Amino acid sequence: MNGERFVRAVHGLRDSEPDPDHELGLADELRRRLDQQQLMDLFTRHATGTGHFDTMMRRVVLRSLVKSLGSGARVGRNISLVHPETMEIGERVFIGDQAVLQGRHDGRCVIGSGTWIGPQSFLDARDLQLGDHVGWGPGAKALGSEHTGYPIDVPIIQTDLWVAPVRIEDWADVGVNAVILPGVTVGRGSIVGAGAVVTRDVPARAKVAGVPARVIGWLDSEAIHQGEALAGQRTSSDHDDPIDQGRATPPH
Repeated sequence: MNGERFVRAVHGLRDSEPDPDHELGLADELRRRLDQQQLMDLFTRHATGTGHFDTMMRRVVLRSLVKSLGSGARVGRNISLVHPETMEIGERVFIGDQAVLQGRHDGRCVIGSGTWIGPQSFLDARDLQLGDHVGWGPGAKALGSEHTGYPIDVPIIQTDLWVAPVRIEDWADVGVNAVILPGVTVGRGSIVGAGAVVTRDVPARAKVAGVPARVIGWLDSEAIHQGEALAGQRTSSDHDDPIDQGRATPPH
């Protein structure tokens, strides 16, 4: 016995239930009566509480702040929002404690249904799209801009910003403390390893890891069957690395 086991997913299997009418009505009333700064102040007032009322109010006020919010959102404590009016959030989205969503007045951020955003994540949300059922590990970062560094006779922080879209497609999973750089697309159903720095597009169903990230394997039909077998019975041979390190082209 080595303590290993498989357990069922929790967030990913949550059913969608409509938010109660009293929450929707309160969000509409707050939006009519309060300006954005007042709404942000109200959001902050309930930012740290763990009880039912504070948890509900974070969801209600978030609905008043953002462009759209689906049912069943779970909003953690001490979340930081910049330009939430540019954000479109789907159903059953989880946003963990101390996550930062930094938008821009002329930007757009889309977070798909069923997506899980871990605690202490940083999302440069100026031109960001997370697809449906995306897993975003705690501390992972999406960066949407960088300084050009030109002209060279001024501090870099004073030079213009290059802003580029970041796209995380449906079903992708981004590991703890991974970094996605500007202009990168992470393909559907791919896996980004913990601590990876992703500097270029990730193909669909690829596994990438390292600094800079490189392809270390693929989620092909054979790997899926192996995973199903592992879920049924784990053996000592399963501790060997099953990834063909040399295969850098997708399976057919």
